[in-house]
Amino acid sequence: MANILIIDDNLDICQLLDRFLTKKGHDVQTTISGKTGLEYVKKTYFDLIFCDFKLREMDGREILTKVKEISPSTQVVIITGYGDVKIAVEVIKNGAFDYITKPLIPDEILLLIDRCMILKKKDHTYSVNFVAQKNNSESKITSNNGSNEKYLRGVGKESKKLYKEIQLVAPTNLSVVIYGESGAGKENIAKIIHEQSARAGKPFVAIDCGALTKELAGSELWGHEKGSFTGAFSDKVGQFELADGGTIFLDEISNLSYEIQVGLLRLVQERKLRRIGGGKDKSIDVRILVASNEDLRKSVQEGKFREDLFFRFNEFSITVPPLRDRKDDIEAFSMHFLELANEELNKDITGFDPEVIEVFLNYDWPGNLREMRNVIRRAILLSNGKNISLSGLPPEVVYAKKFNFKDSEEEEGEHHEVAPKGNSISSLKSAAAGAEAAILRKVLEDVKYNRTKAAQQLGIDRKTLFNKMKQYDL
Repeated sequence: MANILIIDDNLDICQLLDRFLTKKGHDVQTTISGKTGLEYVKKTYFDLIFCDFKLREMDGREILTKVKEISPSTQVVIITGYGDVKIAVEVIKNGAFDYITKPLIPDEILLLIDRCMILKKKDHTYSVNFVAQKNNSESKITSNNGSNEKYLRGVGKESKKLYKEIQLVAPTNLSVVIYGESGAGKENIAKIIHEQSARAGKPFVAIDCGALTKELAGSELWGHEKGSFTGAFSDKVGQFELADGGTIFLDEISNLSYEIQVGLLRLVQERKLRRIGGGKDKSIDVRILVASNEDLRKSVQEGKFREDLFFRFNEFSITVPPLRDRKDDIEAFSMHFLELANEELNKDITGFDPEVIEVFLNYDWPGNLREMRNVIRRAILLSNGKNISLSGLPPEVVYAKKFNFKDSEEEEGEHHEVAPKGNSISSLKSAAAGAEAAILRKVLEDVKYNRTKAAQQLGIDRKTLFNKMKQYDL
């Protein structure tokens, strides 16, 4: 069972989660204060923290950063409202384990806890097995996520181009820079490169550089000797040492501090590392794959990334296209995540209603594959029939394109009637009000004016829904 901390300034949510998770056998502590929560983290180890993004005294972003400084192995799940996909993408990039949206779904919370504990168990098993089997030439060490993982592969034009590049570079020992937006599947591409190389079956170690603090990055990457600094109570094997003979993947490489970049350059040049506090160099054989969601050349020009290190990494580069440019793959990707979610949740959902696929094709997916995975997982939790229907999707996905205003002149003959009845769109404010009224009307019609269901779909409470219905004469 997990030791869990809930940080939410809504006392009702804290109490509900406390009762629910305690009944499931977990140890739970709650607080409505971010500062108090951080004090708890200093005194007690938590496996998982559920933290609301919008707190009064500090936001979830700040709490996430401080938790990672205090207890790097503690996982943090951010609680957001509907429509906060950009926030979710940002916190994932900064080291959050995952995010969930309100209203909270019990099964989704339990699933996140299970995933967190399984990951911790795998990481522990991997480290123990590596040390125990290291000198056994016949042993095979799997990746952190297991060698039997079902990789996501597209079938469209952009995907075929991408996999052609992968097949070209994978058998070599070249370092590769993988570019792509957050959530686009950069780590998935790195795993495929590893599995198609001569190092397949050897360690694959993935590091999220965005989650490494300046103070702990050196210890995490190179390792340290007992007593080398305050808190170093035992020897620690670094991630590069764990990856010896295999592949290491450094995600969001541009987030590493300049000092760590200097140490990384030495390792890349000499293929040797020295643990912090150690007196001997150790030779290592590691293939390095790195990823970034920003142009590293630009980072070099801005002085944020070492030019000599960039040239060491940039032996080959791959760009993973965003999901909005891979429309040919939408259906294949949707079925892939459906199968994975069915397996995770012990469900038997067979497919999607045609309107759902149409919505998926029209949506821009700012969170890319990660967002699609979460949307489908959540929809399966909400589904009662054999197919996923529109009622299981978040409103911002369903209505994103339907109420999309153009900054430029409208297409000839195309008009959007979205203003509240009796008003004309004469300003941005009235346009936004019109879109809100239209979305409210559509959701209410879909649920046959069941206010409870409408409030749940919109991510607001019944009182707010009632006030808005009154405001727009609905």
